[in-house]
Amino acid sequence: MSEPCTFAADGGCTCRAVRYRMLSAPLIVHCCHCRWCQRETGSAFVLNALIEADRVQSLQGAPDLIDTPSNSGKGQKIARCPTCKVALWSTYNGAGEKLRFVRVGTFDEPDRFPPDIHIFTHSKQPWVALPAGARAVPQYYSSKEVWSAASLARRQAIFG
Repeated sequence: MSEPCTFAADGGCTCRAVRYRMLSAPLIVHCCHCRWCQRETGSAFVLNALIEADRVQSLQGAPDLIDTPSNSGKGQKIARCPTCKVALWSTYNGAGEKLRFVRVGTFDEPDRFPPDIHIFTHSKQPWVALPAGARAVPQYYSSKEVWSAASLARRQAIFG
């Protein structure tokens, strides 16, 4: 990483066997309401901070990488604590190991990462009320239309 580290956000699992530090602001934060995420998390939605893998530093322990199916059919790896089994992040085979979807709830200060966009709202639970003015789309979106110019440049740097 060429830019100086002026940002840090620590996180980890419930038992604290695995700890990590995110070294820069995320590219974007998704609140995903798809049924796949609902089933996988046992919740109404999941909050993921998308970040380059090389900007997530291991502080303690190593997660187990569990191969699981994904809605796209390409599969994903979920990084889970080997002791308490909490999911810390996912990598999707479509994006490869270069991009992590870090579970916002595993940060020490998750309130630092509100969603930039709500996705797959067509399948959100009907009792979930989105905040007034929240950016939301029924399915997915085009990164070029939603991401900031800085995030698009970072994405270009990792995927070419």
